[in-house]
Order: sequence, then structure tokens, then C-alpha cells
Amino acid sequence: MIEGVVVKQLRMISDERGWLMEILRSDWDTFERFGQVYATTAYPNIVKAWHMHKKQTDHLACIKGMVKIALCDGRKNSKTKGEINDFIAGERNPILVKIPPEVWHGFKTIGEETAFVVNVPTELYDYKSPDEHRLPPDTPEIKYDWGLLPGLKHG
Repeated sequence: MIEGVVVKQLRMISDERGWLMEILRSDWDTFERFGQVYATTAYPNIVKAWHMHKKQTDHLACIKGMVKIALCDGRKNSKTKGEINDFIAGERNPILVKIPPEVWHGFKTIGEETAFVVNVPTELYDYKSPDEHRLPPDTPEIKYDWGLLPGLKHG
């Protein structure tokens, strides 16, 4: 496992009204600080990758559909530099993935429905100077095969 990455199984509480899932609590050891919360979607077979932050830690959970989350340790002085991990997350495997700064990451929707991913980053998004660094999903810098489908917009 990439140094600093944490995967936490999430609990679904269901009853006749629906369900509730806690994604991140301030009393969990995975919690550092709160910056903001946002949701993003991806259509079937779409890859949103690669991106990385210099300061920000991300906390990703897929709450609708299913995704494959992939990580690559890009930190120069890490014991796990260059290591790649991937995880299946979503309705049938509710997990939280904590991604430290300088770890490249992205996800691909698997299955036939739009995936909804929630992120709780430790920092606010800075519109004037974003802490967002990008590489295309098929970059030669990261040896990972997303199984990109031609004709779809990825990235």
C-alpha cells in the first residue's frame, strides 16, 4: 500500500425510508482538517485522471454507481515512490480512500450507470492559483492501463 494512503470501510445504515452513509467524521483517525466538500460525476467508461495536489489531502467516496480508483506515488522521497494501488469503490463496496499530497490519482466509472463521487479535501479550492497538477490518463510517466475507450473524452 502506498505510504500515507488509508482505505476505510464505510457503514451503510438502511431502513424502510432509505439509507445513510457517514463518509468522514472529525473523530476518525483518517480526519485531518476540513477544506470543502464537493461531488463529481462520470459517465460509464469515462476516466478522470491523472491529477495531484502539492498541499491537499483528498478523501474520496463513491456514493452512486461503481468506480475503480487508481493511485500512483509521485513523491520523490517516499518509501513507496512509483508504487501503484487501485481500489473498487461504490454502492457495492462503500469505502473511503484517503489520498496524501503528491500522490497521483484518478478514477474510472465501471458499470453502466453514471458514478457519483464525493470528495472532502483538506483545502479550499483556490480559483486564482489552483493546487491542481494534471497528466493525461495515458501518460507514459505512469505505467497504468485504464482501458481507455476510443471516441470518449477522458482526463
